[in-house]
Amino acid sequence: MPDTTLAEALGDLAALEDPKMRAANEKRGDDHGMNLSRLRAVAKRIRTDQPLAQELWATGETSARLLALLICRPRDFTADELDAMIRETRPPKVNDWFVNYVAKKTPLAEEMRLRWFDDADPTVAAAAWSLTTERVIKNPEGLDLAHLLDLIERDMKDAPSRLQWSMNETLSNIGIHHPALRARALDIGERLQVLADYPTAPGCTSPFAPLWIGEIVRRREG
Repeated sequence: MPDTTLAEALGDLAALEDPKMRAANEKRGDDHGMNLSRLRAVAKRIRTDQPLAQELWATGETSARLLALLICRPRDFTADELDAMIRETRPPKVNDWFVNYVAKKTPLAEEMRLRWFDDADPTVAAAAWSLTTERVIKNPEGLDLAHLLDLIERDMKDAPSRLQWSMNETLSNIGIHHPALRARALDIGERLQVLADYPTAPGCTSPFAPLWIGEIVRRREG
């Protein structure tokens, strides 16, 4: 099967455009009109194609970048390429997919976490905190968890929303996965009240750290 060209891929994306879907997505800050399940079907047909992914990313279009993130090979990006990409992930879905499908999958994840941790751009710093959460859960050796709690206690309350959300994930997962620090994580969450009023659908777990920690610990230990 011949490789998909950029023009063919863009044609596939154009065929997915749905004005009603765009209107719904734009309410969430995402400037595309695609059903993401149909987009995934396009990506599955194309398969992994790093050169095409880089061409799609270079268009600057949200729909093309989402497809790029599905067909790219994370290990093929250099540190400088990853740094440039994270700084362009303003639409929420592009940011979410970049962090979860690329930044967390690259062998350079720890290098990027350290590079981005104190970045002045809150979107970049938020990615570092997401990578920190991965380590809190999977590979906490070498992390100063108490210091992370110090930073969260100091900065989370007034952080921009995307950064605040990522710091809250770290806080909650420290409480969930590290029993010796659970009481402190719960106390920080209660005092800061970050996401305490976040609307949560029935059957879903609240992102408010004390509720999140309590519910997951109950499931794990019940």
